Amino acid sequence: MVVLVAPSLIPKKPGDKIKTDKRDADNLTRLLRSGDLTAVYVPDEEDEAIRDLSRAREDVVIVLKAAKQRLKSFLLRHNIRFDGSAHWSEKHLRWLAEYVNMPCPAQKVVFQEYLNSVTETNQRVKRLEKEIVFHTKQWRLYPIVEALMALRGVRMVVAVTINTEPGDLTRFENPEQLMWFLGLTPSEHSTGDRQKKGTITKTGNQHARRVLVEASWAYRFHAKVSKEMQKRQEIPIEPRS
Repeated sequence: MVVLVAPSLIPKKPGDKIKTDKRDADNLTRLLRSGDLTAVYVPDEEDEAIRDLSRAREDVVIVLKAAKQRLKSFLLRHNIRFDGSAHWSEKHLRWLAEYVNMPCPAQKVVFQEYLNSVTETNQRVKRLEKEIVFHTKQWRLYPIVEALMALRGVRMVVAVTINTEPGDLTRFENPEQLMWFLGLTPSEHSTGDRQKKGTITKTGNQHARRVLVEASWAYRFHAKVSKEMQKRQEIPIEPRS
């Protein structure tokens, strides 16, 4: 039997400054026998490939947020403000392209470079989202992804992330173990008769936790039928024979 263990989760005595292969082997054997080693789940090749694609999109989204922030900061330094309420909407992007005019040629170059960075990175996000849709439809877990998308606030990216990050959900014996993995359990500092619980621990998988929190925000608002759901509802259902 082979057990893969995260080095950061191996218990270590404080003040132990001697490290040799023999001492490491003895320590690992003792910890394995006592059940103090935490095994790491290893996804199969297909699951890991979809996860890499999902994380690649997440990385580009972070780059896009930084590019937008740099452009907004540059405009605010020159007291140029958008009158509308929805930033980065079609109206806002049209305003940036047609109505923003910098006084100096050098500043025009800077503005155009910042704007190009936002536009090009946004296109990268859309390209990756198309690839996620294409490859996920050929994935063995696509039926689960499709089922999750029936929930409010859950679309393709969220459903794929929920499936790729935890991996095989059957490896969790109960929902509490899944919550531990996601870092959604409340922190606690209790002693004797005194019981104190705090915010969630945030010690689990940050990718899945982030999309779950963002998806839950949808429940703060009234439900509405999106264009995608409207098209789905318009498909006639054939009667059973």
